[in-house]
Amino acid sequence: MKAWKQYQEDAAEYFRSIGLNASTDVTVKGARTKHDVDVLVTSHYVGFDITWAVECKHWKNPVNKLHVLGLREIVSDVGADRGILLSESGFQSGAIEAANLTNIQVTSLANLRDSASESIYAMRLRDLYDRIAICNDRYWDIPKEDRIEHGLRPDVGEHNYSGARVINLCTDLLTRAFRGVYPFESEDIQAFFLFRRGRQFESPKEIVEIVDAQVSELEEKLNSYEAVTLKA
Repeated sequence: MKAWKQYQEDAAEYFRSIGLNASTDVTVKGARTKHDVDVLVTSHYVGFDITWAVECKHWKNPVNKLHVLGLREIVSDVGADRGILLSESGFQSGAIEAANLTNIQVTSLANLRDSASESIYAMRLRDLYDRIAICNDRYWDIPKEDRIEHGLRPDVGEHNYSGARVINLCTDLLTRAFRGVYPFESEDIQAFFLFRRGRQFESPKEIVEIVDAQVSELEEKLNSYEAVTLKA
């Protein structure tokens, strides 16, 4: 296998190793044209899909700004959530500047491995934050009576499932995780219901797993409610 092809396969295998779906040499249809993507990374959740377009540059020289701009165009055209440009030979200063404050990540496969997936978990935390924001809008668009009837919130005096408490907990955990200071405790009331008092959260991996489970359950309940109302 040629070195550049092996680099693509190694990248795909890395993303699979941290629980994501990854395929190599994928042709993706965009709004304007088709694009050949080295590695397409996807995560499928209840009611929410995440797509990352990954370009692998197995070159001897640093990657320049034009390739960052090109990936930005691909990400925009296909509607991907973000793009990742991988290169073991580094990036020119213009490339790094072009990626700053955008949804393009410039890094290397070696750096991803050596940093114990820190960059990937940072992106997953960001995606979870977007998902919980969407859930928040969907939840508060539902009348109170319907939320009670469909098990999205407890009636007065009851202590059943509460979507609002889940949203608050996830927002609190993600906000603290973004600061990158571990371990930490959550003072949110839902944390006391779900975990022991004084529970220490040790890593972004732990936060991703906890929040993903909570958000997925809420998304499923919201989807069930919307499916019923569409039939009515």
